[in-house]
Amino acid sequence: MEPIFLPQLSRAHQQTEVILVNAPLSDLETLTPVQGQVKVVHHGNYLQVDARAETIVTLICDRCLQQYNHRLFTQASELIWLRETTEDDVLEDLLLEDSEDPALVETLQPNGYFYPEDWLYQQLCLEIPQRQLCDTACLGIPVTPSPVENHPQLDRRWAALADLKLQLGTEQT
Repeated sequence: MEPIFLPQLSRAHQQTEVILVNAPLSDLETLTPVQGQVKVVHHGNYLQVDARAETIVTLICDRCLQQYNHRLFTQASELIWLRETTEDDVLEDLLLEDSEDPALVETLQPNGYFYPEDWLYQQLCLEIPQRQLCDTACLGIPVTPSPVENHPQLDRRWAALADLKLQLGTEQT
């Protein structure tokens, strides 16, 4: 996807550009190409970006460590403020982040570029589940009890020493 030059977008028909996506993203490993569309509308002092996209990624289960395929789907919408930024704006940006209206937190230079591939990558990454489970009934890695676990009176922190004693044949109870 090509970057969008914002002054050119402001002169486009209806100040809108629609990008059809049917290709892999360079920074996201997927099994299928990302499919969908990104719509960017220039509203003078802000951009409205809407996207609907999907793909399939391979994840690793947090419980059993097996790989499984997961369908990523995003239907995102964001408003991006267009303004010249200076070093004095840093404090103002921090105040905006703490405000109750997070609608216009992201900013771009009015004479700069918007990178739809990077923006779509971020939206898809936000859809990757934090808790990655191959199945809700996944039991995890099967654990076989060690011989030391048969002695309930033994402190588990000393299990390695008990195993060594068993190997040497000098275990005392």
